[in-house]
Amino acid sequence: MACALVSVVLFTVSCRTGSEGPLEVVRGGFQTITSPVRHLGALVVAPFQGFGNIMTNLTADQATLSELEAENAALRARNVELEEAAQSAERLQDLLELRDAHNLQSTAARIISGALDSWSSTVTIDKGASDGLTTGMPVTSSNGVIGQITSCGATTSTVRLLSDENSSIAAMVQASRAQGMLTGSATGEVTLRLVRTNQEAALGDVVITSGLGGVFPKGLPLGQIVSVENNPGDLYLDIVVELFARAENDGEVLVITSLTEEQQASAEDIAEADAQETGSSQTDGDSDEEQGGADGEDATNGQDDGADADDGQGGDGA
Repeated sequence: MACALVSVVLFTVSCRTGSEGPLEVVRGGFQTITSPVRHLGALVVAPFQGFGNIMTNLTADQATLSELEAENAALRARNVELEEAAQSAERLQDLLELRDAHNLQSTAARIISGALDSWSSTVTIDKGASDGLTTGMPVTSSNGVIGQITSCGATTSTVRLLSDENSSIAAMVQASRAQGMLTGSATGEVTLRLVRTNQEAALGDVVITSGLGGVFPKGLPLGQIVSVENNPGDLYLDIVVELFARAENDGEVLVITSLTEEQQASAEDIAEADAQETGSSQTDGDSDEEQGGADGEDATNGQDDGADADDGQGGDGA
């Protein structure tokens, strides 16, 4: 009771005297004196508070931690799923643009597996005979042609890739229109063969389908020339091509089911190919004629030398 009465009296005096009264002076002095002690106490208590927080975290409910880990894993999986969906949608859009640009009669499919052996370059797609597919149909991704169907099951088909050693399709250099055969190899290297040395082919030139043979529509991208060699005495250039399409990177593809008239090689294209081949034959013939002429001259010279020798021998005998 006495403490309460004293507190009321002190409070009343403090209110009347304001901030400059004797009580405020005493309070300020007391705070000044005890301030170092309070700071020291805070420093001493701080490590114990931190240790208490650590212990609280370490002893957190295991169920809560497991729940957070599961939620984090679900979010990561969802992020991967959304990223894959976005990439798939982009590839499908590119396929639609390719189909519309070339007016392709086609069926969409997806690559579901690669080759089951190490001596062939093939992939398997998820469409087959029940979807109207047949052996020989070309297959392309949005980046370029990947190959040709070699066998069909009811719901799947095997596609031989352009890099396979048994693959060979009619192709041409887009810039110069020089025509040849794009051929794979056992090492996976792809070459453009049968391009004569008097034809033009340069590094960076794009190689496309020529349409000859009536299997692949003309104008589809195949690859880019990365090496050209013109060896003395050779009739054809050694051309190495880097393919635009990599089957392992292209999940969605188009199977070309039929060709329109404008997608096939025109009479002009065929005539140009024949002219290149004829030019090669004429060059071979000219070389043979030159060689034959040279041989004839050598034979004549040999006969003349023989006559001279006989004359000389006759004179010596006389």
